[in-house]
Amino acid sequence: MTLPELSQEWKTGLSLAWSGYIAVLSVWIVMQKRAPVSTMSWILSLALLPFAGFLIYYFLGPQRLRKQRLKRLRSRAIAQAPADVASLREAAERAPPALRQMAALGTAACGLPVSSATAAELLSGGARTFDAIFEAIRQARDHVHLEYYIFEPDRTGTALRDLLIERARAGVSVRLLLDALGSKRIGRRFMAPMLEAGIQVALFHDTRIGRRLRPVTNYRTHRKIVVCDGRVGFTGGVNITDEEDRRIRPDAYHDAHLRIEGSAVRWLQTTFLEDWTYATGEDPRRLNETLDALLPRLPAHESAGDIPVQIVTSGPDSVLEAIHRMHVAAIHSASHRAWLTTPYFVPGEPALMALTSAALRGVDVRLLVPHRSDSLVVSAAARSYYDELIAAGVKIWEYKARMLHSKTLVVDDLCAMIGTANFDNRSFRLNFEVCAVIYGPALARPLAAQFETDLHSASPVRHQRRQPFVRRLGDSIARLFSPLL
Repeated sequence: MTLPELSQEWKTGLSLAWSGYIAVLSVWIVMQKRAPVSTMSWILSLALLPFAGFLIYYFLGPQRLRKQRLKRLRSRAIAQAPADVASLREAAERAPPALRQMAALGTAACGLPVSSATAAELLSGGARTFDAIFEAIRQARDHVHLEYYIFEPDRTGTALRDLLIERARAGVSVRLLLDALGSKRIGRRFMAPMLEAGIQVALFHDTRIGRRLRPVTNYRTHRKIVVCDGRVGFTGGVNITDEEDRRIRPDAYHDAHLRIEGSAVRWLQTTFLEDWTYATGEDPRRLNETLDALLPRLPAHESAGDIPVQIVTSGPDSVLEAIHRMHVAAIHSASHRAWLTTPYFVPGEPALMALTSAALRGVDVRLLVPHRSDSLVVSAAARSYYDELIAAGVKIWEYKARMLHSKTLVVDDLCAMIGTANFDNRSFRLNFEVCAVIYGPALARPLAAQFETDLHSASPVRHQRRQPFVRRLGDSIARLFSPLL
């Protein structure tokens, strides 16, 4: 056999292998039944990577996860608040139809009903947030439950660890759930004193190879939840790290968090417990014993608060994208303003259409994003949407003082949202997220005031802004990867 003939045979073999690889990979991706744009993006991107694309998709590609809902706990939580239910029924009769429909949407999409709070406080900045969380933990007498994406073993993390140890030694039951990737710097030496004090620590989606048949590296719990005695709860954008505290770092992130009291805390509690049982993989027979131990500790028959609150959760365990739907529904319901703050802005078609449609019908739509985020690709992709947003009447500001990390939305004086989800595909579809929707002016007014304060540290984005060709090209290329970001 001559060398040219051998070379031709190799070329034919490689072509057939390549065609077979593309065919298998395409069938695998198509069978996931994802959005066509996302499906095509994956196929085209991985087709350019000889065979390595298979491993990338295996480790990072979309997949359906199953996470058990604790029906018994949810039923108990509803049964414990008869006054809450009656009060909310009366409030619903007075609420505008759009808000009633939003509440129904949230319940149908994630299974959590509207509840109420006796207090809801906006916490601006990590320093104020940490002070409030530390104080609530000091006051805890029965249990403290914490769930975090990022927990760093730095000054802030060490101070919180030591406080948890002190409360555990005082007889308080402490459970700490950490995302294995986001909190990867937490090592055995740091955790040892907690374990010795009786604190239960669990990792969400362990990243070590071999822990699962198919890795779930791309699916993180991005939730930030603190529940003290089932009465006081926190959620929002602030992680446990010095990067959130200006008392330690002048360049700390600018962020927002929420503190609530009342029966709505039950649903933060429920979310945490469902994540806890999923992460720990407790045997179903032991699960009932765990619930029997926890349920009596949840405060029962609290009087209803006057602030309607709905805790909304979403993640890759559901195709309904509850938080995404709630954002879109809230923007569609706006009559005079919709002000959105997000560190990562990579909208899908429904969200982009909601923003531009609201602006075109005369709503004051404002978008506040970082001038430069900690992801160059995401920042570039976000800039690629500016022209069409501004052309529709959306006003865009770039926050320049520090890294903006707040995730909030205020619509008129009737609805405010604050939570862990960014305005992008990753938060809406891949991460486990949680947010609080507060109906009425209790949070909408202070959140709107905070938004206006933040604009003093921001610059408006002009429609006819000058950009080098290379930057415009880079932004356009980054946008092609929007479904994957």
